[in-house]
Amino acid sequence: MHLFDLPGKCLVLVLGALLISPLPASAAPPEGKGKGNPHKEQKQDKAAGKSHGSGKKHDRDRDRDRDTAEALISAAIGFDAARRIALDNNYTGYGSLPPGIRKNLARGKPIPPGIAKRAVPGPMLSRLPRYPGYEWAVYGSDLVLVATATALIADVFFDVFD
Repeated sequence: MHLFDLPGKCLVLVLGALLISPLPASAAPPEGKGKGNPHKEQKQDKAAGKSHGSGKKHDRDRDRDRDTAEALISAAIGFDAARRIALDNNYTGYGSLPPGIRKNLARGKPIPPGIAKRAVPGPMLSRLPRYPGYEWAVYGSDLVLVATATALIADVFFDVFD
């Protein structure tokens, strides 16, 4: 027996009942359906200039970065003294880093990935102050003091080897 074998009125009643039968009042939509996507609404609100939350995560990250930078030591030598040591030992003529990479050499920031580190020449290294947990390195024409455990920059002297 096929559906089309039923008399016309029965077919209309069966199809009508299927199409217009309401869901029971207690039936909830499946999980994730029927309600707006909260992430989508949040993105739309941010696009409109509205902000959700207090930005505590951003504040916490900024505070952690500031505390880390403050925990780093500062070199007890200045640019003039480092440059004088380089000139006395004839360590000049090094090429500088590209500007986009060089601007990332800053106190409290990690060493940018992909740049070549050179060892400080021995005679110069012997005249630089030493700090436990830190090492001196040459990046381009710059002398950099780096925390060895975290690879964070403690101090930068630009163009020492220029």
